[in-house]
Amino acid sequence: MEERITKVHKLMEEEGLDGLLIDSAVSRFYLTGFTGTAGRVLFTRKNNYFITDFRYTEQARQQTRGFEVLEVTRNQVEKIGELAKEDGVKKLGFEAKTVSFAQFEKYREKMPEVELLPTQDLIAGLRIIKDKSEVEKIRKAVEITDRAFEHICNFIKPGLTEREVALELEYFMKKEGAEKNAFDFIVASGKRSSLPHGVATDKKLKVGDFITMDFGAVYQGYCSDMTRTVVLGEPTAKQREIYEIVLKAQLEVIEKIKPGMTCQEADALARDIIAEAGYKENFGHSLGHGIGVEVHEGPRVSYASEEVLKVGMLITDEPGIYIPDWGGVRIEDDLLITEDGCEVLNQSPKELIIL
Repeated sequence: MEERITKVHKLMEEEGLDGLLIDSAVSRFYLTGFTGTAGRVLFTRKNNYFITDFRYTEQARQQTRGFEVLEVTRNQVEKIGELAKEDGVKKLGFEAKTVSFAQFEKYREKMPEVELLPTQDLIAGLRIIKDKSEVEKIRKAVEITDRAFEHICNFIKPGLTEREVALELEYFMKKEGAEKNAFDFIVASGKRSSLPHGVATDKKLKVGDFITMDFGAVYQGYCSDMTRTVVLGEPTAKQREIYEIVLKAQLEVIEKIKPGMTCQEADALARDIIAEAGYKENFGHSLGHGIGVEVHEGPRVSYASEEVLKVGMLITDEPGIYIPDWGGVRIEDDLLITEDGCEVLNQSPKELIIL
């Protein structure tokens, strides 16, 4: 965490800030390692403070390094104002996307002599490049999803509901070490597989269905995100055709993606193949996104993004084709951008699995 603290102080200097107040749970965890649900972090040019109440004081002292832990059960904002004054803070940055207007008004009332300055994604920018410890945690989360996919392929049978499949995935992954789900799992079968975000319902699985499953685990605070589409019973010629197009697009990204490429160029690797096959209008979402403490974070691997891929970024590769009133296919892996291309963290098979 010391390296991250150093980076925050450098950011403060670059932004002309005397202090930075962290309210979001995601930024708090990333910067401190604290896993509790209540606490504020205040950086000043002189000190680093972790402010929490009686419930979490001991936990904060065990989990954080490089911070002075202060127990403040009431009037935390007043205490922040006192600390800011003591440390000579004149310009205090805050997280614009996290602080509500009501909270801002309270800060302004209790710190009238401090100029409050909204910041946009300062900490999120630090999180884009993963260090070795982060990669290993994500790798563990991916291993859990891989084992879960193998298990669920042996579990699925006609008559089960999508919801039962989702619950089995969750139960199995938690037994395997997942802290929680990375997001609400998608289990969409038959015609519902045309819904990119078709959260599981009570629809029963039947022979002939495509079943798209998008699921992820959280391991020590870090997420995985994986999608596989299988077919229950012998596939039709069209099902095979659509699946092979998506697989070709997904593998093209793995083969050709590299640092220095823009996210737009990476997206085009898959999008062009799908468009050439005649399904341009059936691939409406981005190729992928960054993954880490949050299941969706920077960079956005999109046809609209000129952001440049760099070594250490960890992104998803998830092209799809979705045909209304028929069904759809998505295949997704988590990729680590390396010096000469990428490393695919997932080990699950991608050929069409017939259950």
